[in-house]
Amino acid sequence: MNPIQEYFYRIDEPARSALLFIREKILNSDELITETFSFGLPFLKYKKKMLCYFYYSKQHQKHYLSFYHGDRVDYPELLSEGRKKFKILLLNMDEDLPMELIFNILDEVKTYIK
Repeated sequence: MNPIQEYFYRIDEPARSALLFIREKILNSDELITETFSFGLPFLKYKKKMLCYFYYSKQHQKHYLSFYHGDRVDYPELLSEGRKKFKILLLNMDEDLPMELIFNILDEVKTYIK
């Protein structure tokens, strides 16, 4: 099992399936998006540059997607919480996944990646 698979395997259901679904949809959305494992986390890259990563907020008790260049986009759902370049989108596993919002944020963030 590779480190990315191990990361997701350690997450309990139903969050694991939801996060794997998001991961798969993002990876399949653009051939220029790839995946790496850095700092103990699964990162998605666009044109080999940082795009976003998955993590868990102990403070909020929720999984989230953190977007690089999030500081340049304006979505009320994104939280900066003192981060300089990143903003996070908390994922509520008890609600429908905000896939349209995720792709809107990704599309806008990708415009800042050279």
